[in-house]
Amino acid sequence: MSRSERFGWLAGVTGVGALGAVAASGVARNAARRRSSRPADPFAGVDFTTIYDDPATLVTADDGASLAVRCVRTGPAGTDEGVEPDLTVVFVHGFSLRMASWHFQRYALEQLWADRSIRMVFFDHRGHGRSDPAPSDTCTISQLADDTAAVIRAVAPTGPVVLVGHSMGGMAVMGLARRDPALFGPDGRVTGVALVGTAARGITEAGLGEGLHNPLVDAFRLSVRRIPAVVRAGRGITRQALEPVLVAASFGADFYSPNAGRAVEKMIQNTPIETLVDFLHTLEDHDETTALPIIAQVPSVVVCGNQDRLTPLPRSVRMYAELGADSRLVVVDGAGHMVPMERPEEVTAAIADLVVRARAAAPQPHRRWWRKLVAR
Repeated sequence: MSRSERFGWLAGVTGVGALGAVAASGVARNAARRRSSRPADPFAGVDFTTIYDDPATLVTADDGASLAVRCVRTGPAGTDEGVEPDLTVVFVHGFSLRMASWHFQRYALEQLWADRSIRMVFFDHRGHGRSDPAPSDTCTISQLADDTAAVIRAVAPTGPVVLVGHSMGGMAVMGLARRDPALFGPDGRVTGVALVGTAARGITEAGLGEGLHNPLVDAFRLSVRRIPAVVRAGRGITRQALEPVLVAASFGADFYSPNAGRAVEKMIQNTPIETLVDFLHTLEDHDETTALPIIAQVPSVVVCGNQDRLTPLPRSVRMYAELGADSRLVVVDGAGHMVPMERPEEVTAAIADLVVRARAAAPQPHRRWWRKLVAR
């Protein structure tokens, strides 16, 4: 590491560390205040790992990476698994999280759709959860978009699809629209899109995200490639700097659930530090605004907590304004960035309403008899 790189890395640690200390102190103050009143934990006893008990499969991405996938089929008991469902809903999780962040939606929607044949698909991004590690050059929104497409092809090869993306997962959905607009067109398979706590661009331009725009990111990425021994030695320092920022931004000021808080913190802690840093760099530069007119061709819903400090509400309002007459905006009062876990009922209701509004997918075109003969 050169002298300038070393100073840049140390400056980054100092800057982000200061922000992390502020965030951590805020969490401590909130925790102390809540302990004094001793409210009940609304999610006490919830096991946020049970989603991994669902039927598992591995999907191979275009570059050979294995993605951990879980599928749930709703419908009356005895539903023929060999019959294609009426609809597939694909849930795409956020930065530093995993499919377990959709815990409440997975179980609530299974009950809500007990009389409908719907396939729910959950998967871990590369570098997250139980999926393969993510090489630095694959930590991009475009790659996550391609991974999402690979999952759809593998587990839902036919029929209409509704996409639900939270945070970086919403960016992946927008990336998919940019890279494969035909999927969202009049004859496309995507029939609805939910964008939850996300932004088309500018995550580091406002709110707590500004603190992630720091020399630490670039210096650490360089160190990962050139001097891994130093990276291993400084990993704890980097985590101490980054994790309080992410955890503090997860929930609204008045939210209290030690169990949900521990679950989010554990997800972040179990995400490799290289993955955190590489994707943070991607989030600094991403711009998926060109995808919004494409998504506007299908029904959509934009959901955001009005205390979201990572993807602030004005970002959601801007997206909503670009998504046309068949879009709805749901503002969850008092909720932070982890709105699917903090206020699960509102997010579940928004997804259920979107599925009701999802357009009917165009049937697959029939091949003419003479083309069948030629194919033989």
